[in-house]
Amino acid sequence: MWNWLRLVKDSVSEKTIGLMRMQFWKKTVDDIYSDNPPHQPVAIELWKAVKRHNLTKRWLMKIIDEREKNLDDKAYRNIQELENYAENTQSSLLYLTLEILGIKDLHADHAASHIGKAQGIVTCLRATPYHGTRRRVFLPMDICMLHGVSQEDFLRKNQDKNVRDVIYDIASQAHLHLKHARTFHKSVPVKAFPAFLQTVTLEDYLKKIQQVDFDIFHPSLQQRSTLLPLSLYIQSWRKRY
Repeated sequence: MWNWLRLVKDSVSEKTIGLMRMQFWKKTVDDIYSDNPPHQPVAIELWKAVKRHNLTKRWLMKIIDEREKNLDDKAYRNIQELENYAENTQSSLLYLTLEILGIKDLHADHAASHIGKAQGIVTCLRATPYHGTRRRVFLPMDICMLHGVSQEDFLRKNQDKNVRDVIYDIASQAHLHLKHARTFHKSVPVKAFPAFLQTVTLEDYLKKIQQVDFDIFHPSLQQRSTLLPLSLYIQSWRKRY
């Protein structure tokens, strides 16, 4: 369901069609919680997960509602708007993951909130070259305006310092959220750590973008990290995030 919702925005040319698909999932979730799931493979599996783990309906609906609002294809007005989107999608998914792991813990929830926001910010950064090929820019407008950068600068793959300063500011916000999430490390139940292993991939990207002086279009950022599986294994073994 999550990947399907994420792809709706890219796979439909008409907003009306996207809205119809979102309405389908809203009704599907309502039916699932009424114990009457539609005969659709994804819906059936989601219904089983809801029953097995007592998943909170609110988190599912937040994901759908936020994806629906995001069909407009508009740049985020400010970094807070991007963070709100990340909270309602990525963080909500982490809250559901914690429920699947049987964890109800305030510290884990706080960590999940910050990790989800970091995930959303990094995803926005990573997707910038791809969106540029479709003549779209979603980076927060307030930060772009602060440095005198236009959307056209990103469409032209401008590598001037003020463009890199925009990326630096946005990446720094993601790094700050990871830092905040880790302040709860000693208080978060060990059982929650598998839900947070994505911090390894987030930190890997943030380090790489720093190494190329925040050139969002640098070819190395599109390459797979051969050491990433090893880093994931080590962090899993060390019970760290």
